[in-house]
Amino acid sequence: MRRFAAVLTTAALLAVPAVGQEQAEQGTAAVLRALDKVNGHSLDAEVAIGASAEMFGLLVTVSDCRFPAENPTGDAYAYLSVRDPKNGAEHFQGWMIASSPALNALDHSRYDVWVIRCSSN
Repeated sequence: MRRFAAVLTTAALLAVPAVGQEQAEQGTAAVLRALDKVNGHSLDAEVAIGASAEMFGLLVTVSDCRFPAENPTGDAYAYLSVRDPKNGAEHFQGWMIASSPALNALDHSRYDVWVIRCSSN
């Protein structure tokens, strides 16, 4: 139930722009950070839209990455799919917001993945 509420909250935040806010721009890639909670190692990766990257023991696919048009370095949000590369089990699928990664977070016992920003290179 808690996960369902988080998904609904995220959907509401993404669907209704703030008053006076311009539309979001689409990036060409997302900059992600992964953490191995057992040994404390972290890894950053820039993953193109539509591409996947293996980050530690997870396969992360980025479907979309958006950011405020008036503030390109501002609050980004990306649609991610996180799977186990060995058996294809899905650990996460949905929107993740850079400034609030706990709002809709990956629930994995060893690894954590979150969005840092979008890239427009």
